[in-house]
Amino acid sequence: MVNRVRPFLMFQGEAEAAMNLYLSLFSGAKIISIDRYGPGEAGAEGSVMQAQLSIAGETILCIDSPVKHEFDFRPAFSLFVDCDSESELEHLASALAEGGAVLMPLANYGFSRQFAWVCDRYGVSWQLNLR
Repeated sequence: MVNRVRPFLMFQGEAEAAMNLYLSLFSGAKIISIDRYGPGEAGAEGSVMQAQLSIAGETILCIDSPVKHEFDFRPAFSLFVDCDSESELEHLASALAEGGAVLMPLANYGFSRQFAWVCDRYGVSWQLNLR
């Protein structure tokens, strides 16, 4: 029986930088654990073997892939964030899109008073919604 399902983000050498960005943007976010590659292990020494990041009580697994690959994140999978205020939503949309891309600019799309869909500079897709 399945007892847990968690998002798993596989970076190529940028896991720690991405996690630090998320820590700076989401109040109460924290790194639960972080294990690093050591000398002679599969990944680059000091890079993230596996980390657990908590945002709004949800655990997200992050790694730096020891294997270089041609694929990256796709916007079809995204992290959906419910924001309590317009100012919070605007701040997150702006900060996460910096160096990334805006897929749907901040607007009222009918299903939400304010909504934005952005990809951050690391390729992770975020849907930001005003509750």
